[in-house]
Amino acid sequence: MAKTPVFKAAYPYQQDVLALPVSDINTASEWYSEHFDMVEVERKETPVPTVLLERDGVQVGFAVNGGDPTQEGAAILVDHIEEVKKTLEARGVQVGDWQVDERDGNKLRVFFVIAPDGLCYYFHEPL
Repeated sequence: MAKTPVFKAAYPYQQDVLALPVSDINTASEWYSEHFDMVEVERKETPVPTVLLERDGVQVGFAVNGGDPTQEGAAILVDHIEEVKKTLEARGVQVGDWQVDERDGNKLRVFFVIAPDGLCYYFHEPL
């Protein structure tokens, strides 16, 4: 992905973008580091195993908290969405087709990624 910051914000689908449910912290940390260019910034074992990753000052966390990853994920606001999509595809990540969404009267260019852990990501950029 671009050397200039591209991740601008992350919003949870449900409650907490810092505790997205996964079954294995090590696997999550490795996959998101390799594919999303994130860096591990914190790890805790209590009250549940949790890892916090960051990219461009945007933090996303993963926790072994018993939640259903297929019902969770995050909306990632980015700059240079075309480059983000191409880079993810080059790294073997399966990405969805382009879509245009409208929110609050603003149009967004978007695509989805379903990560191997089942979490869904909505990458978006204003048109």
